[in-house]
Amino acid sequence: MGLKRMILAIESSCDETALALFDPQRGLVGEWVHSQVVLHERHGGVVPDLATREHLRNLAPLLERARQTSDWSGISRVAVTYGPGLAACLAIGVAGAKALALALHVPVQGVNHLRGHVWSPFIPLHAAAPAQFEQRLHALLPHLGLIVSGGNTLLFTLDASRRITVLATTRDDAAGEALDKGAKLLGLGYPGGPLIEKLATGGRADAFDFPRGIGQRSELDFSFSGLKTSLRYLLEKMTIAEVQARLPDLCASYQQAVIDALVRKTVLGLERGSHPVRSVGLSGGVANNRLLRTRLEQGVQRQQIAFLPARPQHTGDNAGMIAFAAWAEAMGPDPLEEGMGLRIEPSLELTGRAH
Repeated sequence: MGLKRMILAIESSCDETALALFDPQRGLVGEWVHSQVVLHERHGGVVPDLATREHLRNLAPLLERARQTSDWSGISRVAVTYGPGLAACLAIGVAGAKALALALHVPVQGVNHLRGHVWSPFIPLHAAAPAQFEQRLHALLPHLGLIVSGGNTLLFTLDASRRITVLATTRDDAAGEALDKGAKLLGLGYPGGPLIEKLATGGRADAFDFPRGIGQRSELDFSFSGLKTSLRYLLEKMTIAEVQARLPDLCASYQQAVIDALVRKTVLGLERGSHPVRSVGLSGGVANNRLLRTRLEQGVQRQQIAFLPARPQHTGDNAGMIAFAAWAEAMGPDPLEEGMGLRIEPSLELTGRAH
């Protein structure tokens, strides 16, 4: 293969065992995933012990499948998610990355899972023209990003020097968590977000008036705990038959409240920025919600700003974004966390150093 430049990435922060191979000159040349969704569906949510067991069972076979179906001779480093996430799940990925790095005689690099989400909307930009990526990226900075997942909801900016500044987070539940908890209250399965979205297509979004979180014009932070409580109190007043008859309306109204809050705060972030924003990104598992994508795109386009949603396969937990972030961060202004002394950080936040 010649000069070594490729990055092999491992992601195991929750319930997906994932690998990816990234070449700066070609983009993502391979992605391999073992999903645990069916397993955790039966339990109504992710069970940490079961997730850990599945990572132990599937990481080695997944690595072997990747090795047999791709050329590893050009690998220059192994990147791995080291936080945030479930501690035991992260530990398996980091241990595997260290062993692999030793076997390949290459360094290991830790990647902040949230920074993977930060960079995921830019993967299509690189794929379209790898040689022109730096120039095209510069034209889209400063960038405002919205990360929406089961564990995180936050707004951030990425400036021209590739420094990240967090503008707002959630004060309680994340948006994805609120959707999952709402689905559980409604007697639906797991994961709840896609099930609510499916049922909502046949309902009226104005049928029930749910709260929109922190409504003050000056506040950027999110809050979804009041929404969940409002749904619970409403359901306590309804019979089982009434709930079943109004299920599409309940789902549509509940989903609308979540999306209204996300879009309103993002647009407010655009207006509040000290420097003109040139692009807006959307990432995280909830970013697959079609109504959210449509509403946010409409709000962004009214400002005549580029909208960059992450590809569906790079919205949830995936190694493609980890590999890409490892490459993008290596050219940034901050030091990277790397070496065999790398330790997991389950409560890692999107602040400070670029690791």
